[in-house]
Amino acid sequence: MSESITPAPCDFDAWARLARSDPEVFERQRSRIIKRAIQRAPARRQQRLHRLQWQLDQIRATSRTPMVACLRMQRMLWQSIDGKDGLLACLQQPAAVLRRRSQHNGTSARVIPLRPAR
Repeated sequence: MSESITPAPCDFDAWARLARSDPEVFERQRSRIIKRAIQRAPARRQQRLHRLQWQLDQIRATSRTPMVACLRMQRMLWQSIDGKDGLLACLQQPAAVLRRRSQHNGTSARVIPLRPAR
């Protein structure tokens, strides 16, 4: 498959064929589609989407197999739905979640000192 021909985003079989036949082209096309989708998002959401994509890319890079990556990403998804201040909490107790989020607006962090390698 030529690099100039990008499979439709929803054509799983075409993407799978491309990944098997030319993994490098697959990665370039995948990256281009993702960047385009992020650019189409509202400007106020783009930084968060870039960070989320970076997290997903790191999961893919550090997982032993694609299935392990998939399971790790699925766990991350469920955490965002059912975890502390996740989607369910936002729907069930929006005022409490907003209050907690405003108290922890991301301006502070715990710094963990790194120990030199031995």
